[in-house]
Amino acid sequence: MATRTYSVPSISCEHCKKAIETEVAKLSGVSSVGVDVAAKTVTVEGGATDEEIRSAIEEAGYDVEGTRT
Repeated sequence: MATRTYSVPSISCEHCKKAIETEVAKLSGVSSVGVDVAAKTVTVEGGATDEEIRSAIEEAGYDVEGTRT
């Protein structure tokens, strides 16, 4: 099971957090998703692909700037 952390600079509030968590949690293979509003990061554990996770974050309305594994 992989853990990936994404930089999402436009995260600014609890609404952002909830929107991203909701979209990413829908992905098959995701076991957990956490959004750190202060750090502006999204951390995802599970078997979803990088492309799927990025698409889900973008579907929620946010741009991904970078990835840390």
